[in-house]
Amino acid sequence: MKALVFTGKQHMEIQDIDKPEVKPNEVRVDTAYAGVCGTDHALYNGLPGSADAVPPIVFGHENSGVISEVGSDVDGFKVGDRVTVDPNIYCGKCFYCHTGRPELCDNLSAVGVTRNGGLEESFTAPATNVYPIPDNVSLKDAAVIEPISCAVHGIDLLKLTPYQKALVIGDGFMGQLFAQILQSYGVHQVDLAGIIDEKLDLNREKLGVTNTYNTTRDQLPSDYDVVIEAVGLPQTQQQAVEATRKGAQVLMFGVGKPDAHFEMNTYEIYQKQLTVQGSFINPNAFEDSIALLQSGDLNVDAIISNVFDLDEVEPFLQGKTKGVSKAVVKVGE
Repeated sequence: MKALVFTGKQHMEIQDIDKPEVKPNEVRVDTAYAGVCGTDHALYNGLPGSADAVPPIVFGHENSGVISEVGSDVDGFKVGDRVTVDPNIYCGKCFYCHTGRPELCDNLSAVGVTRNGGLEESFTAPATNVYPIPDNVSLKDAAVIEPISCAVHGIDLLKLTPYQKALVIGDGFMGQLFAQILQSYGVHQVDLAGIIDEKLDLNREKLGVTNTYNTTRDQLPSDYDVVIEAVGLPQTQQQAVEATRKGAQVLMFGVGKPDAHFEMNTYEIYQKQLTVQGSFINPNAFEDSIALLQSGDLNVDAIISNVFDLDEVEPFLQGKTKGVSKAVVKVGE
């Protein structure tokens, strides 16, 4: 079968490899679509993701497809089921798993990171990580349930009420997702800051955002109850803290470089009684994410900008493909 194999730092090859064998507790999924995200950019460039990717490995931790084989110990799934896969596999034995924080698992493994994922025609996954896709959700949209779940986990770490004003900094795919999810959770005003007018206009005119700010020319207000930073740059992280009112919450979601730092006024943290919260991966968030798509509360099709073939993935990861907000890869039929 065809697979896009990461063979070493900044190098991928389309190879013909054997179909994976299915263990008793697993299913095999014939991939329909696989998403490509910032984690894949990091792994391609030799940086850490949720776990270390040791080549040769097939990326594709965001995926959707159809079950083609079911392991002997698996109940509840059958050949032909349309599914998506939560990539993160927790050990269940470490301190963090035992204390209800599996996302911090000391022995985390992941489909598309430490074991082959969706950028191949078929891949396997533990049945416990597999979720059926509702009939009214397309396989293309289902390929981005994993990033939705990461945003949902971040939202779950906050205390949200309808009276709040929220600001999302970042007009990439994740920032636009957060803007929609905050609205679906009942926050009465959601604003979006970014650098691309077309994206900002789309979110204000068609996706329910109240106000938009282009940070290349606009000053951000400092009166928000909730600020979500979805970029990962020191300057935007600093902006997130500065955009708060007293008692606010700041979610640091954007993934910065491992050696990056930003400055905070510690007196401001104290005087405003701010909560600054990190967010890592997506524990127990797939069911809510699927429900948001099924209900129609999220319009992800409007913010998926590109559908690639396998041979277009590496040029994208190399930065040669411009104007991409969110790409999914069409792997199978």
